[in-house]
Amino acid sequence: MTDANAQIKDTVTSNDVVLFMKGTSEMPQCGFSSKVAGVLNYMGVQYKDVNVLADDAIRSGIKEFSDWPTIPQLYVKGEFVGGCDIITEMTLSGELDTLLEQNGVSFDKDAANKIREHNT
Repeated sequence: MTDANAQIKDTVTSNDVVLFMKGTSEMPQCGFSSKVAGVLNYMGVQYKDVNVLADDAIRSGIKEFSDWPTIPQLYVKGEFVGGCDIITEMTLSGELDTLLEQNGVSFDKDAANKIREHNT
């Protein structure tokens, strides 16, 4: 196991929600990362952000770890959930709410409903 792989595994298993992204939750550096971070921030989800631009080994390692070619990548309770398109679809369908609830992750249900109301 590479150092990056071990670091990624430790990060996803020691935090309930992790977003591997370009930039940070406060300052995303790509539109896709901004969209997912914006959803999580708006819904009040507490999550660990990992800026893949700060470490090339993590940037390439996360793609191998998940077998997913793009960033951002969201993990909940150690499980890979998806990238921007999947998170967007799950948010709009309510599946993200269900996933968070099933895993004991608190979030603002009213905020989630507002996202859906504004996107119908």
